[in-house]
Amino acid sequence: MSSKNRILAFHLLNDRSGSPKVLSQILKSWAKEKCEVILYTSAHENGFLSNIPGIQKKTAWYQFNANPWIRLVYYSLSQFILFFRLLFVIKKTDIVYVNTVLPFGAALAGKIKGAKVIYHVHESTVNPAILKWFLFKIVALTATEIINVSQYVASAHNIKNTNNHLIYNAIDDSFLAKRKERLINEKPENILMVCSLKAYKGVFEFINLAKDYPQFKFRLVLNARQTEIDAFFEGHIIPQNISLYSTQKNLHPFYQWADLIVNLSRPDGWIETFGLTIIEGMAYGLPAIVPPVGGILEVIQDRQSGYTVDSRNRQELNAKIKMLMENKFVYKEFSQAATKRLELFREQKMLNSINQLI
Repeated sequence: MSSKNRILAFHLLNDRSGSPKVLSQILKSWAKEKCEVILYTSAHENGFLSNIPGIQKKTAWYQFNANPWIRLVYYSLSQFILFFRLLFVIKKTDIVYVNTVLPFGAALAGKIKGAKVIYHVHESTVNPAILKWFLFKIVALTATEIINVSQYVASAHNIKNTNNHLIYNAIDDSFLAKRKERLINEKPENILMVCSLKAYKGVFEFINLAKDYPQFKFRLVLNARQTEIDAFFEGHIIPQNISLYSTQKNLHPFYQWADLIVNLSRPDGWIETFGLTIIEGMAYGLPAIVPPVGGILEVIQDRQSGYTVDSRNRQELNAKIKMLMENKFVYKEFSQAATKRLELFREQKMLNSINQLI
């Protein structure tokens, strides 16, 4: 790293989704470099940003609410509080590291105080549309450097008056160290999906797959509490060959169990900007089925390490599942290609690129 300036890092919601996981990797690397780092995030204690040794953690108030309008009010309030709080904290010599476009209060305060503001942009979709417009205007106004997790993200916001950098997310070295040997099934039968508890993430399409293929076993791991899962699926018939799981701290047993990993996000509701769980699946040699749009197309190679399919096209999705699960030669080739593709997403490569900007 070229700088030993104090780093203030910001993330809205400390959960177990992809963007805080990536930030946790970065924070750990800064801690090893003995950098002075202060992390501002929500008070949740089970997220990826909890208990990282070597950094200071301060609570930035934010209250999630299932009602989108109440959530928007809470979110706006959280950023106004953060903004005024930081006006008395940030120094001109600080580096303000904003993870996702959501902590705009930190970016505005950093800009006013003359600090270097680095945005790590993970998303292209923010709802409602007026909020998306506002947030990316703030990025354009305040950012000194923009890190994009995919070419798709960069083209989606198309901010040209700021330095843009393409730095792919990477698999955690500690994840690889804990990787367990996976026995290759002679007849693949286990299908895994890991996602948020949202309809646009394709959870009902996944359930339909289980209905269409009673001979296969399905596991759906959701970033949600069991009570939330029960309420979400109330009134829906869940096939016996699918198991639903709440938030998991350890996904290794699931990747070890699986023969195929899928991401069935609906393009009409959500565009995947990357695909961290797909990369983790690659570490276990898992072929993947992913949406035909977004940054996730930069992760897999269509017809080499997986297939791209619109999950709303049930017939085509079923055909691709059948091709992979019932043709052992195709499956073996795709599995080997997935393992080889993993080399593009190694952690040290990502960290070196980011640290050059600090």
